[in-house]
Amino acid sequence: MPDFHGFRDYLLARDLAPATVRGYLADLEAFGRWFEQTNGEVLTPAAVTPTDVREYRGWLQRRGLKAATVNRKLSSLREWLQWALASGQIAANPAAGVHKVRMVASGPRWLTKRERYALQRAAEKILQTARGLYSRRWIVHERDALLVLFLLNTGLRVGEVVRLTEADLTLTARAGGVLVRRGKGNKQRVVPLNAEARKAVKRWLETRGETGITAAVLWSVGKGLTARTVQRAVERVAHEAKLDGVTPHVLRHTFAKSLIDAGAGLQEVADLLGHANLQTTRIYVQPSAGDLARAVEALVG
Repeated sequence: MPDFHGFRDYLLARDLAPATVRGYLADLEAFGRWFEQTNGEVLTPAAVTPTDVREYRGWLQRRGLKAATVNRKLSSLREWLQWALASGQIAANPAAGVHKVRMVASGPRWLTKRERYALQRAAEKILQTARGLYSRRWIVHERDALLVLFLLNTGLRVGEVVRLTEADLTLTARAGGVLVRRGKGNKQRVVPLNAEARKAVKRWLETRGETGITAAVLWSVGKGLTARTVQRAVERVAHEAKLDGVTPHVLRHTFAKSLIDAGAGLQEVADLLGHANLQTTRIYVQPSAGDLARAVEALVG
């Protein structure tokens, strides 16, 4: 297996999120295993040919992987080879002329109005009952419920939430905002807090004060907060709501789609989400898989 340390250092220098870097490396390691088993030689950038890239694409498709997954793996491979080209290891990028797998564009997964209502209701029920049901861990359950309500109304990325501190908040009786100091691409932005978000934050600040939590990270109950902790918080509340497949990113998509449905413009949504490109935001005006399914079902009866 080749040494990807140089490429890893290049990715880290670009200030990519740790999860993104791990994704690149995992894709390259998978390609390395396929390459060495198929060709019987050690993978190096100079050893890769356009035929290898096309054959790998076909192999991935024959395994039944979705087009988006195949394209992501090809993108990781193309990025590695482009790095090798820029660093003088190869004279041309053998993946440059290999096309992605064509796919039908559809919107991302977001919650329907009924699902959002169910999730909000589940969070509110947890807030009403946690202290009576859990003698010690009630604070975790309260935090989880309030965090879900906060995410539904701010659309923050997991990597942004885990860095928030109390100093990033601005709260008044009728307004508020949260400063995202280090969003994607290391960009800052301020996300206004609506009444529901302010209510969730204020209650959590009261709980922190009541229980003596002094953690620097806003939503932590201890020393820090990890992305996995945020994911588990969302999963727990979603389980109470009897909803499957709900992740923090689904809540981000739901926030964006709700804005679009409420009449917000693409530029406004892009600014709130921290998108650098409006094309990224346009996915929220495309029909989701659920929208398409409901359109077909409407033909029956």
